[in-house]
Amino acid sequence: MRAVRPPAPLPLGGVSPTSSPVSPDGPDTGRPGATEGHVHDVLVVGGGPAGSSCAYWLADAGWDVALVEKKVFPRVKTCGDGLTPRSVRQIADMGIEGALAGAHRYNGLRAHAFGRVLDLPWPEHPTFPGYGYVITRHDLDAIVNERAVKAGATVWQGTEAIEPILDDGPTGLAPGAGLPTCAGAVVKDRASGTTRSVRARYVVVADGANSRFGRALGTARDRNLPMGMALRGYYSSPGHDQTFIESHLDIRDGDGGVVPGYGWIFPLGDGRVNVGVGLLSTDKRWKGVNTSTLMDHFVAYAPKEWELSPASALGAPTGGKLPMGLAVGPRVGTTTLVVGDAGGSINPFNGEGIAYGYESGRLAAASLGEALSGDGFEALLRYETRLEDAYGLYYRVARAFIRVISRPELMQLCVGTGIRSEPLMSWILRIMANLLRPDELGPAEAAYRALAAIARMTPEAA
Repeated sequence: MRAVRPPAPLPLGGVSPTSSPVSPDGPDTGRPGATEGHVHDVLVVGGGPAGSSCAYWLADAGWDVALVEKKVFPRVKTCGDGLTPRSVRQIADMGIEGALAGAHRYNGLRAHAFGRVLDLPWPEHPTFPGYGYVITRHDLDAIVNERAVKAGATVWQGTEAIEPILDDGPTGLAPGAGLPTCAGAVVKDRASGTTRSVRARYVVVADGANSRFGRALGTARDRNLPMGMALRGYYSSPGHDQTFIESHLDIRDGDGGVVPGYGWIFPLGDGRVNVGVGLLSTDKRWKGVNTSTLMDHFVAYAPKEWELSPASALGAPTGGKLPMGLAVGPRVGTTTLVVGDAGGSINPFNGEGIAYGYESGRLAAASLGEALSGDGFEALLRYETRLEDAYGLYYRVARAFIRVISRPELMQLCVGTGIRSEPLMSWILRIMANLLRPDELGPAEAAYRALAAIARMTPEAA
């Protein structure tokens, strides 16, 4: 069996996972599909970035993986559609970057704030590429899911996991410390309405930010940790082929006050741009902010060269809530792991979720391969350790950043100062996009280490 390459190095201070899904002993005899009474090695609930990534890496290593996805690909999914270098690395590792040949490739970020504009190319990095793509989730998720299928995963589209199959056996965890033992799911074919049971030795919860399946098992969001909100729509624009994505760091409410969030314009290269607003904090001071109103103001005041207006809108905007910074748990049970948005893996610095879906799915696959190879529950516990090593301190720093920008006067001071210095903004981009170099200590890495040292010593506010 072919070994799976480890994920790319993670942030300074984090540990790059070195273990990958272990291949089963003996030859792969093929997939049994929906055979009655069959028990799969792993059942993945949800076919988005995290679920399809996890399914791919496990199937590629030879394990018997089944995945259920309630929609049928390709399907529309609300998202900013921007792939950063971290996402591109994971896509390349899955062997499908060639499938993005028709997607719009871009070179960096154009930052707008307080009347100033800076073009910031993606920083050089030994592991991640110096470019990204803009591609709709309608197209992207279908590509990645098909890759899992070609690797050997059994995928049932149009099939919803409506109820976990629970096992009354011991969990091996202290009461309330983890998820109950799950032996599979009752699934419903949405076309016919018929239901059946799908059983597996292990179950991966990957059904997104709302995660009904996760909540049925007992996951919940820690309300002391940040929750974002975002709204996006598509517009026709002559700027559809710009080589920089655009981020506006001083979006304002109806009274002209700066709010803790950002606006974006991401060119798709096909005549359209993805336009949206994100609110990075739902601190009580911002509970009353209406993202639809923010969106209207942002479109009205966007740079004129984009020619954005209600007349160029290609449909009503859609949005949702974004649990961030590993805000959702528990993420481990004796037979269960929670990945991607279902576990709140979104980066609080910038609201990016796709890369962390791919990466957390891959980290879960590594632990599941070890569990299936004989390490059992101890291997699943290593998933939580891997998440903490990869993101724990970095997200703690990010959460501190969210608390700072929730105060308008500090928000204006930080952004207003940064936008006046291209080197400083380049360092900030490297930190916020999680592109710190593991091989040298530059200004951005030094600044992050100082912030991390402060975060370690400072208790998080309840």
